[in-house]
Amino acid sequence: MIVIQDFKKISDAELLGLYMKGQENAFREIVDRYKNGLYTFLKQFLNRQELVEDVFQETFMQLFNSIESFDQSRPLRPWLFTIAANKAKDALRKWQRTAAIPIGSIADSQDISFDEMLNTIASDNTFPSDELEKNETSLRVAHILAQMPENLREIITLAYFNKFSYKQMAEILSIPIGTVKSRLHTAVGRFSKDWKTSFGNEDEK
Repeated sequence: MIVIQDFKKISDAELLGLYMKGQENAFREIVDRYKNGLYTFLKQFLNRQELVEDVFQETFMQLFNSIESFDQSRPLRPWLFTIAANKAKDALRKWQRTAAIPIGSIADSQDISFDEMLNTIASDNTFPSDELEKNETSLRVAHILAQMPENLREIITLAYFNKFSYKQMAEILSIPIGTVKSRLHTAVGRFSKDWKTSFGNEDEK
């Protein structure tokens, strides 16, 4: 067996194939490729550190256990996020039953394109996209996301922060593309409203 040391330029499918042939380092490379993005997604979606850690570990454990059933002709990233999203929703439901916190519902909305969604956020001068990395703004974003209903927080995190396509989000969430677009429109509207309100409350202090 030829052992490959440098996996950086190898595709996900090739890494999976190498792992199934016995090269354990190939799986470590997969984890390294996606651990940061996955962890950030879970942190934004769950907003509870104890849940984030558990779901993060469970996601990669399931990937490890079910890797032989994965269709290597399909991209790995959406499949990995599908696992994470399902496990995150299960974890939230368990936590919510314990805490007796109701899950919010979404409102009906019109269709909107992905580009329009991005422009809606970026064009609002009270949402400085170039300052997202600054601590104060990041905390404000995190706070607003935490207050949103689970399904809206999930869709906006997948679309805006992880840049998944409509088709990929539909697969990850197991919903029609039309529902993805409608829910995303609702989420952006809710986020924009709450963002403006947060600045209004600050002005009143």
